[in-house]
Amino acid sequence: MPAQDQTCYAFIQLPGTFEWTVCGVLTVSEVGATAYRGVFQYGRSYLARQNAPSLDPYNLPLSDRPQAFTKLKGIPGALRDASPDAWGRRVIQAKLGLPEADLSEVDYLLNGPDDGAGNLRFGKLSNPPTKARPFNRTHQLQALTDAAQALEESGKLPHEILEQLEPGTSMGGARPKVTVEDSHRIWLAKLPEKNDKLNMQRIEYATLELARFAGLNVCRTRIEKVGSREALMLERFDRQWNPDIQAYARFGLVSGLTVLDAEDGYLGRDRWSYLLLADELRRWSSRPDQDRLELFRRMVFNAMVTNNDDHPRNHALLQVDGRWQLSPAYDIVPVPATSKERRDLALQVGAFGRVASLYNLLSQSRVFGLSEEGARTEIDRMREKVSIWRAVFKEQGVSGADIEAIAPAMLPESFERTGPPDPV
Repeated sequence: MPAQDQTCYAFIQLPGTFEWTVCGVLTVSEVGATAYRGVFQYGRSYLARQNAPSLDPYNLPLSDRPQAFTKLKGIPGALRDASPDAWGRRVIQAKLGLPEADLSEVDYLLNGPDDGAGNLRFGKLSNPPTKARPFNRTHQLQALTDAAQALEESGKLPHEILEQLEPGTSMGGARPKVTVEDSHRIWLAKLPEKNDKLNMQRIEYATLELARFAGLNVCRTRIEKVGSREALMLERFDRQWNPDIQAYARFGLVSGLTVLDAEDGYLGRDRWSYLLLADELRRWSSRPDQDRLELFRRMVFNAMVTNNDDHPRNHALLQVDGRWQLSPAYDIVPVPATSKERRDLALQVGAFGRVASLYNLLSQSRVFGLSEEGARTEIDRMREKVSIWRAVFKEQGVSGADIEAIAPAMLPESFERTGPPDPV
């Protein structure tokens, strides 16, 4: 990472408008071999606006004073959430022709997509951003898939192709993906990978539909053919088409990582916890009881299908009409595991840590606004729905071979444990 200070301006699309305005400036300094200090300063003209929202009401409140950050390499969480994900970073590295070691977090902000997550954009100058480039269309998915596979294999592509293979959003992980416009809706298209042994797009699609069937609030989904393969289309819930203006309104979005004020990566996950996230919903959410119940259902569903990639970036809050609420669920994929004795989630589940078993799911139900009896009722209802997962997967077009491959993840024996195993 460059040793000198780096600065970038943050721009926001103001709620209820399609106007971009500078909201503040971020300066990041290297203060050690692996330590960074970021300072964010809201602009005076922005603070003077009556409709100016804070980017984060608790970790980055409106203030005329500089605010310092040391987590996430000095990037405030609300800004980091608008930065590209692992796949997007690979695209940026290829575009700039630079290795990962030569790029800083500010570089990723400045070179991120025009249409990143939430309602923020970034620039080197204080001038508002220019109009974003046209969106990709569904008919381009085959070419984009070919380009993504070529990039994975060689790390290089012609610049004009890389311009179409934009870095994508911060939501969605390491798999290749692009943003696509279709019928005045914005979709995140997860592309097939050349070395996939299973049809992961169809499996994730079926899992999300199973979650919807089990009572979860899930983002809109569909499957799009890409030659002989398929792409998973997830509707962007942070966008809404306005026919009068002929443009998309953008909603604020922060990840669970930002809400928890936590560090990224598995070595800094002392605050990775459903319990802490439920507590934070009591002050963040405009509908805390509803959202805490929804969070409990998602935790239980993840345990039922062994989705152990439920890290804080795979949870988000959406700001609509100035109020925060839990976003629809996304990025839920079963992971077959070899252990029959124990399965863990990425976040703390209850009094017994991350163990994805019945006794742990029930141990702290009050944090989610549920009595133990109420929690058992919820789990029993969901188990009844998830128990017919094979029929749901078959109905959603998952092949018999893929169903058998994913079967060890679904309602594993360890889920039903009513107490911790005896110590050896």
